[in-house]
Amino acid sequence: MKPANAHSCPISIVIPVWQEANTIEASLKRLAPLRHAGNEVLVVDGGSEDATVRLAEPWCDHVLVSAKGRAVQMNAGAAVAKGDILLFLHADTRLPATVLEELKAFVASDRQWGRFDVRLSGRRPVYHLIGWLINWRSRLTGIATGDQALFVHRSVFEALQGFPPIALMEDVEMSTRLKTVSAPYCVADPVETDSRRWEQFGPWRTIWLMWRLRWRYWRGESPESLAREYRSDVR
Repeated sequence: MKPANAHSCPISIVIPVWQEANTIEASLKRLAPLRHAGNEVLVVDGGSEDATVRLAEPWCDHVLVSAKGRAVQMNAGAAVAKGDILLFLHADTRLPATVLEELKAFVASDRQWGRFDVRLSGRRPVYHLIGWLINWRSRLTGIATGDQALFVHRSVFEALQGFPPIALMEDVEMSTRLKTVSAPYCVADPVETDSRRWEQFGPWRTIWLMWRLRWRYWRGESPESLAREYRSDVR
């Protein structure tokens, strides 16, 4: 299912955003070397009311505006992306310097999709523990979260019809579908994701919330119901 010119490794980085004016410029500037290497960066805004779009425009190849929701936004970006490899990146997540080498190794492998290990930016020991737990869980289950910068061959993504358009758990559901195609390609050199959410709401409270929501999703509760509780809890 790999494209014929896969070894050229053209990458489309799709970044769903909403109200990221404080961080989007710095985030996109870090991706400049990847753009200079011939890859593209697409920002998909979910209707921000701040300056996100204006600040993003000089530092990416294209800014799209779509309905709000990560799954919807990522699918919108993928629909216009030119790369053979699609990489979905949160605005507050930093790719490792080795990303191009890692993705070239992925293309040469027999895996059809993958993700990075993750570390949190916070320096307290609890944040190192959380990162370790996320990586351990991901290797054990084959499930990737959005913070782990999921990447996939375009042909596979299109065959699976993209992310399911659900309000929450789109990353879990997409990983589950991708596992039917191949096991994930796991990159040990981690992405770094901002620990602001964990710091704002408390690390243990956040862990408990995430595990509780995943358990209820596995039990069959609707993503819409879980999303309402998530938004209520993190306010």
